[in-house]
Amino acid sequence: MMEKTESAQIFKSIRRIVRAIDLRSREVSRVSGLTIPQIVVLQGILDLGEVTTKVLSEHADLSSATVVTILDKLEAKGLIERYRSASDRRIVHARLTKGGTEAIESLPGLLQEEFEEKFAALNAEDRQRLVAAINDIAEMLNAHKLDAAPILTTGTVTN
Repeated sequence: MMEKTESAQIFKSIRRIVRAIDLRSREVSRVSGLTIPQIVVLQGILDLGEVTTKVLSEHADLSSATVVTILDKLEAKGLIERYRSASDRRIVHARLTKGGTEAIESLPGLLQEEFEEKFAALNAEDRQRLVAAINDIAEMLNAHKLDAAPILTTGTVTN
């Protein structure tokens, strides 16, 4: 059984992490004009190529409805384009436009530069251990069952 002091320490650390992410999300949104969910979706399209909403939602850990809304906004900004599959007109694919590729290339890092430097300075085994521990914490919090968009939309930029 977890002790009360351990529980309090864990909660305090997670709260500090959430606050740091919130501040960084606001900064990234201010600099880029994009929300974090929009950036996650753009990055997903870059990673996966021409992709369906369903595959993109699974990749980004966002609901399909959230991804559709984000794609609408990204399309309105000229960063992506959608088109129907030639083989099955019911399937819609998304791909980056030239503007979308340029936007991704100019994005600031999602994590603070200081964190990235400290993380990169760790040996590979320590980096893998930290990633595994963070994934374990997310699993323990049942975060895999949540649509990440409400959490990632702090500091939302108006369109």
